[in-house]
Amino acid sequence: MEPYTVKIDVFEGPLDLLLHLIKQNQIDIYDIPIALVTEQYLGYIRIMKALDLTIAGEFLVMAATLMYIKSRMLLPAPIEEEEEETGDPRAELVQRLVEYKRFKEAAVRLSQQALLGVDVFIRPAREIEAEAGEIEADLFHLIDALRELLKRQEIEDFHDVTLERVTLRDKMTELWEKLQGAKEAVAFSELFTPLSSRLELIVTFLALLELIRSGMLRAYQRDVFGPVWVTRALAA
Repeated sequence: MEPYTVKIDVFEGPLDLLLHLIKQNQIDIYDIPIALVTEQYLGYIRIMKALDLTIAGEFLVMAATLMYIKSRMLLPAPIEEEEEETGDPRAELVQRLVEYKRFKEAAVRLSQQALLGVDVFIRPAREIEAEAGEIEADLFHLIDALRELLKRQEIEDFHDVTLERVTLRDKMTELWEKLQGAKEAVAFSELFTPLSSRLELIVTFLALLELIRSGMLRAYQRDVFGPVWVTRALAA
């Protein structure tokens, strides 16, 4: 049987992953422990490859950049460079992260405003109570939740995925029907039980990503670093 691959666009880019790691590890963005972040970044890349997610070239470019910075910081600088008092190898990356973080925060603030005509924004009348305190879960939050699930179920490390009897379409239908019958949000882990194999777990995760990407389902956290919950999207 030929290998079965699922190509799903990654929702976020490499800078989003770095910001996720900085927040997760409670790191000062201006003093990034590059060895730790590089190791964790490469770990996410390995998981995304194992899940056969479509990884843009920019993710690999960033991986190479991190490894280069790490090598610069670990190796002693040549005498010529010491005399020139070269700057922190992380400086350019930090600047990119700070600017990107500022851009994302500005985009979120604008998206929360009601659009009235062209380029005219008004203050919303009130907050939507149902969404108070909720944090939208991105791809990396979902990968974190999957990793925790794998640890609890003591499933072996990822290997090449081949399809036996589990199909992505069937899992998408199964998840959608399960959420249709739920009156409230369902915990991420509940969507993966009972499972007969590691293969079924992976295909279930891919099906969940596709349903979220298509706008049919929504994943969020009720607290920072809290468990991930999944519910039907309002538009569904």
